Amino acid sequence: MDNRDICLEVKDITKIYPGTMALKGVDFSVEKGKVNVLVGENGAGKSTLMKIIAGIEQPTSGEIIFKKNKVSFKNSTEAANLGIGIIHQELSLFPNMTVMQNLFIGREEKSNLFTVNKKSQIEKTKKVLKQLNQSINPNEMIANLRVGKQQIVEIARNVAKEGLEILIMDEPTSSLSVAEVKILFSVIEDLKAKGIGIVYISHRLEELMQIGDNITVLRDGNIVANSKIKDITLDWIVEKMTGLEASNQKKPHDFSSKEEVLKVENLSLYRNGRYIFKDISFSLKKGEILGIYGLLGAGRTEVFEALMGVNLADSGTTWLNGKNMSIKDVATQIKNGFAYVPEDRQREGLIQTLNIKKNLTLSSLLKYVKHIAINKSLENNSADSMIKQLDIKVSNKELPILSLSGGNQQKVVIGKGMLTSPKIYLLDEPSRGIDIGAKYEVYNIIRKLAKSGISVIVISSELKEIIAIANRILVLSNGVLKGNVTGEEINEQNLVALSSVVAKA
Repeated sequence: MDNRDICLEVKDITKIYPGTMALKGVDFSVEKGKVNVLVGENGAGKSTLMKIIAGIEQPTSGEIIFKKNKVSFKNSTEAANLGIGIIHQELSLFPNMTVMQNLFIGREEKSNLFTVNKKSQIEKTKKVLKQLNQSINPNEMIANLRVGKQQIVEIARNVAKEGLEILIMDEPTSSLSVAEVKILFSVIEDLKAKGIGIVYISHRLEELMQIGDNITVLRDGNIVANSKIKDITLDWIVEKMTGLEASNQKKPHDFSSKEEVLKVENLSLYRNGRYIFKDISFSLKKGEILGIYGLLGAGRTEVFEALMGVNLADSGTTWLNGKNMSIKDVATQIKNGFAYVPEDRQREGLIQTLNIKKNLTLSSLLKYVKHIAINKSLENNSADSMIKQLDIKVSNKELPILSLSGGNQQKVVIGKGMLTSPKIYLLDEPSRGIDIGAKYEVYNIIRKLAKSGISVIVISSELKEIIAIANRILVLSNGVLKGNVTGEEINEQNLVALSSVVAKA
């Protein structure tokens, strides 16, 4: 007999899209006051199932039982009215509105029939942000916040809603610092204590083991396993998701005798009365995978942007293959042999209105220009070659880029850079928001790049990830380089300790 307190069930849910059966008779339940973990590779059906529960999509067949009553949702508003909230993997905030406006969009408080009670809304915004230990200004425009802070606002928007019964969290920690993750977990415990059922989706398997109560595994639209978190291991999750045993990653090795391709000395960026990073110096060898680790706000992304010509540094010197390099803009850096995968692939890595082929060839477009026109045959051949090389799962390269799963979108962003024939590849959180199977594929792509002689610099917030793929790791703290870690010194304890050092740039 099942004694669990179930607040929502889906029974025999099937979802058919043209040419695709996304869900195949799925049964799934949400236990009240528990974290119900849902895992599966990209394309397994996780997002489709969550969209059905949240009213964004409607099932082809099957039923939804909410508090023992059969329900159906025509749209997300109907689901929200019953207390079902969702935090999407790709942020759904309005960048041209303030933090406060985003929290209260669609449920504004009125002073009278015609006037919004801004004072009350600001106070309530401050209250929920305080609950999340955040000092974000309620009047700050969303567009002015970095991705991590935007993620906090997305979480706050849902936590602030009254009558919340179920909260779906799709990759809620993908852009959060270690400290912010701890705060989120504390908030989740508070929500559990109030009896709210949490559906939690994440590709960070360690955090699932830490925060989860129950786990359900989806593969190819089918439920393949259910368990209590306390009864399983990380290897169990990987095996159920992929059908493969978890494999060990390669260990770092010595690159001291290799040719130096990049040298950076005293690179500094000063903005708004303070140093974002200061006196950053390092070298990069041919075929080396150099990791950069640090907490959110350490200046990691800004260093990449300076090297790529997105935001020019105020001082410092860089050498490429022993020659002084003048960084002017992105186009010049592409010509210099740099490629860049940004942290936010949706906003900065892809053009969402273009198809898969156009996104792949965008940065290397000049290669296909003959006289005054683009040679479509050359462009098609390049796109086809990259799709095959990276195993991008797509039936037609003319399809919209958003028709791809997150992992395949990331492969497109990586492929776009590869088509420019780079010498140095900068990858900022390359496995953010993709499943464990796709992560292993990205790791292998990075290793193949290095093996081919391309030098790679990788930013990652995941300790196990950066330890697994990097030959050497730089650690930043508050814009200051605190460590250049090699060999046996590369371990979680050292990286955490160095990244937590109090430093002022």
